[in-house]
Amino acid sequence: MLKTRKNIITVSIGILILIIINVVSSKIYKRFDLTLDQRYTLSREALQTVENINSPLIIDVFLEGDFPSEFRRLRNETQQLLEEFSLENAQVRFDFINPLADEKTRDQNVQQLAQRGLQPFQINIKENGKTSQELIIPWALASYNEKTVIIPLIKNKIGANDQELVNGSIQNLEYAFAEAFKKLVSPKQKKIAVLRGNGQLADIYVADFLKTLGEHYFLAPFTLDSVAKNPQKTLSEISNYDLIISAKPSVPFSEEEKYVLDQFTMRGGKSLWLTESIVMDRDSLLNKSGKAVAIMKDLNLTDFFFKYGVRINPVIVNDLYSAPITLAVGEGSNSQFQPLQWPYSPLAASNPNHAITTNLDPVKFDFASQIDTLKNGITKTILLRSSQLTKLEGVPREISLEVVTQEPNPEGYNEPNQTLAVLLEGTFSSVYENRVKPFNMSDLQKDQMGDQTISVPTKMIVIADGDVIKNEVIRNKPQELGFEFLTKRKFGNKEFLENAVNYLLNDDGLINIRTKEVKLAFLDSEKIEDEKLKWQLVNIGLPLLILALFGIVFNYFRRKRNTK
Repeated sequence: MLKTRKNIITVSIGILILIIINVVSSKIYKRFDLTLDQRYTLSREALQTVENINSPLIIDVFLEGDFPSEFRRLRNETQQLLEEFSLENAQVRFDFINPLADEKTRDQNVQQLAQRGLQPFQINIKENGKTSQELIIPWALASYNEKTVIIPLIKNKIGANDQELVNGSIQNLEYAFAEAFKKLVSPKQKKIAVLRGNGQLADIYVADFLKTLGEHYFLAPFTLDSVAKNPQKTLSEISNYDLIISAKPSVPFSEEEKYVLDQFTMRGGKSLWLTESIVMDRDSLLNKSGKAVAIMKDLNLTDFFFKYGVRINPVIVNDLYSAPITLAVGEGSNSQFQPLQWPYSPLAASNPNHAITTNLDPVKFDFASQIDTLKNGITKTILLRSSQLTKLEGVPREISLEVVTQEPNPEGYNEPNQTLAVLLEGTFSSVYENRVKPFNMSDLQKDQMGDQTISVPTKMIVIADGDVIKNEVIRNKPQELGFEFLTKRKFGNKEFLENAVNYLLNDDGLINIRTKEVKLAFLDSEKIEDEKLKWQLVNIGLPLLILALFGIVFNYFRRKRNTK
């Protein structure tokens, strides 16, 4: 009786402990990320994008269905990520939707999503030695306070197989969602002036990039023409902006214009320069001869950049690691468009040790110049370089499309790793220090700034090719920057320039998310196909064999025991 009472007390205490543990665990919830790359731990910058959300942020994810293992992994990683955001702020709510589940409405759903910019993605499925194709919708829609943004779940990469594509996409997920949340939640603050009046690219050729920037910043065109009549007013107006962008100027800058830009820098203004020292582009070759002469371009900026510590040289970068040019090969109705290697379109390698260029696809240039860095007090970081197989060609020089038919001699490419883009950071000295000023500053402006020959700490990026920012135009419609219509290849131009602008404006929180590396282990699909039968036998036949042997041994010993 006493023993029974003790057992009852012991069981009761155990049940009470379990109840207490369950009650406490329901109130206190903690997840532990035991992965080496901290894959399931959101960065501080990502968490900041949702911390001020005070009404429902609804996310519809269309990546749902019966996928191959790689894309199931992408779907599961997306869910894990959204769960982390939801745990940080309960107002973040998400749902997975399969728009392809119902055969009756499948085509209609695909069409409606495509009209909203959510283009379907075609994947190849290999099974039993056969390859079939299937559609997926690798997109999400996030809505907050009557605003909606589209979130891409797949990050295209040149020449990537499915595993590499998914791995890169998973690595980009946190950035993709954090950027979308920032668009929905954070109001615009910084202002960007897009310079006009010096022959910069027309709006239609920079439309895609400016549209992207407009989602985060205030944009406005700014013409320096008024500097001739009222330079002080021009300087006062441009000083209201945080960043200026000059995209492929072709008309020389006057001394008054340069002085305004110099004083903008002295006031701490940031600059993004996309310019070169030669006159040549692909359109110049579209004539009967297929030839054109590259000449030097003088923008009257040599002393301007020289004072800041860089020099854009009047040479052409010829690189064997380059993007192709698409030309019609053949005659008459038998001609076909073919991509041919074009050494004047270098694919620049990025600096893996800087946030602007980490995890970046190659950036495509066209007839790029080369940059020298000079010694002064400015910190210089090389962002983009040409490949090991590079040579420099002086101008004037005749450029001909016939170069695609010539076999290059690698021995002649002995000027490797030429600088194509550089970041300048620090305290700049005025270009007009100890020089006669083009115009006098008002006393009020001097009082506001103090010594105008030395800047406050600021930043500048110089890119030796204006075409880096230029998007293609098809049927009078601007295409996505970095996407080549004829070859269907995508380059890292847009992402690079986005990172550059974010960094210049000290808005680099989201850039840092890209430095987070996620390494996933995938199964070898070819090995799976080759060894499929063996592992089926191991997984199905071996357990049955072990069970049969156990039965035989068990019956043997039972009979032996019963015969005694």
